[in-house]
Order: sequence, then C-alpha cells, then structure tokens
Amino acid sequence: MAAGRALFRLVRFWSRRWAPEVTQRLDEDAPRTATVQNLYVVEAVHSAAPRGEVTVADVARQLGLDRSVASRMIADAVRDGYLRRDTSAEDARRARLSLTEAGAEFLAVSHAHQEQVFEALVAHWPAEDRRRFASYLDRLASEVLDS
Repeated sequence: MAAGRALFRLVRFWSRRWAPEVTQRLDEDAPRTATVQNLYVVEAVHSAAPRGEVTVADVARQLGLDRSVASRMIADAVRDGYLRRDTSAEDARRARLSLTEAGAEFLAVSHAHQEQVFEALVAHWPAEDRRRFASYLDRLASEVLDS
C-alpha cells in the first residue's frame, strides 16, 4: 500500500488548484478583489477562529508564512473588505482579525466549490464508500489540524 505517496500526490495536485478554481468560477460581476491571496487569508482566519481570537501570528501559522508576509496579505484583505482588524481584547498590542460579511460570503463560495469537487471526484463510487471516505478525511483533518 502506498497511501502516503497517494496522499502527497493529491496534496500537491490540489494545493495549487482549489483556490484559483474558486476565484475563476465566481460570476463575471465578482469584484477584482476576489483573489486567490484573499481567499487564502479568509480560509486561514476561519480555520483559526475556533481557538479564540485570531491574530496575525495565527494566520502566518495557518499559511506557513512569516508574520511580515502574512501581515501584508491581511492588510490587503482588510483593504478589500474581507476582514476586520480590531484591537485584541486580550492584549492591546495585538490585532484581532475577523471575517466581514463579504469575507463570509467568499468563504461560503469556496466551501461550496470544495464540496462540489469532492462529490464530482467520487460520484461513481457506491454511496457507502463516499460516506466512509468523507468521514475518514474529516477525521484525519481534525486529528492533524486541531491538535
């Protein structure tokens, strides 16, 4: 069994494709600000939110970037209306990040696209296999990302 190699082949394949596909599939009236970079930041803020206040360091960690790069990306997402940047209630020296309504809508489009892609990839599988595989993927993601 070469499950590890298969996993990394899929990660390499999808890591550069899912966000551009989301931004390309938005209708023609989508704002120019609906960029891959903004989508990455919105996803990072959303992913870090269950742990409490989301900071620049959290986004940097989620995206695997240094803080200065993450900070510039966050500034663009704030400018473009996808994020709100407030002073942290826990430490006035830090920024607290949250999604705006536009950010939440952008995230919803992204998540809908992700579900459509998954369903299309496994549509020919028996229903029980689809359910079981989805459950295993969710379990693996939770164990890796929520620890």
